[in-house]
Amino acid sequence: MSQFTHFNEAGQAHMVDVGDKAETRRVAIAAGSIRMQPATLEMIAQGTARKGDVLGIARIAAIQASKRTAELIPLCHPISLTRVDAEFVIAAPDTIHCRVTAETVGRTGVEMEALTAASAALLTIYDMAKAVDRGMVISEIRLLEKSGGKSGHWIAPT
Repeated sequence: MSQFTHFNEAGQAHMVDVGDKAETRRVAIAAGSIRMQPATLEMIAQGTARKGDVLGIARIAAIQASKRTAELIPLCHPISLTRVDAEFVIAAPDTIHCRVTAETVGRTGVEMEALTAASAALLTIYDMAKAVDRGMVISEIRLLEKSGGKSGHWIAPT
């Protein structure tokens, strides 16, 4: 079994040294879902939510969150993102699926940026629709795929 990389020999938390790693193109895809009342989903899908374009704002939140991941997750390296894309799929009658792709050329992966972006997008949907549906459930936030770096290509088991 692999060791946790964010602890040194003394068991203390530290930022992983990536200085000797090669710069490679790195891509990560993360996803999650939010379930709500069908009437809430209809308002979002029709664009009639009182606060405006819920999915458009959630897309911007995903991009913004990805760029701030190192400020939120204590041991993440700040990285230069080359692309972040957030997609939403409405799965009637009550669910929105979010899928985020994050990319960089660098010495460390973008998994945390993709996961943070998906989380922020779903939280934004919750925030914008909570006035009509406080019972929404955010679930299944996970990494679907990553590529690049020494560990290569990984796809989540189905």
